[in-house]
Amino acid sequence: MSSTATELVRLLTVRGETLAVAESLTGGLVAAEITEVPGASKVFRGSVTAYATELKHGLLGVDAALLARQGAVDPQVAAQMAAGARKALGADWGIATTGVAGPDPQDGKPVGTVFVAADGPVTGRAGSAGGGKVEALRLNGSRAEIRMESVRSVLALLLEQLAGEQTGNERAQDTERNGGF
Repeated sequence: MSSTATELVRLLTVRGETLAVAESLTGGLVAAEITEVPGASKVFRGSVTAYATELKHGLLGVDAALLARQGAVDPQVAAQMAAGARKALGADWGIATTGVAGPDPQDGKPVGTVFVAADGPVTGRAGSAGGGKVEALRLNGSRAEIRMESVRSVLALLLEQLAGEQTGNERAQDTERNGGF
């Protein structure tokens, strides 16, 4: 279990907020990383592993025309997946991964092209088209390395969003409540 996942669960618990996940290339690894943390059930609503492109539209509400035009490996698709997970699973925050882990290119995109996204109460609105924060990654390594780095990156993106929202006063109170950690 990663320290990032542990910190995410802790912060979301303190804030009384929930999380939903939409995954493609990571195939459930993001959800597994989060649920490995004791107490994750307080904040984790669930996940949708939409590996097939048509499921991104059918389950997560990603625009069909966008998928037809750009393919599944696209920053707007990642943003809509995060917003779709948030809406479909009734969470405060949604995060998503889409990309090419290899061994072959997909939709004209080279191996290692990955987009991770976060959608939440400040970064966007549930169900928004293209709302939220998206990060483009160009990763090297094996299929397994690309997938694991995608997990790390999407968790870090959400942690950055959550940490950026806290004021110094909230941080001080949070530190005091948790014994100075």
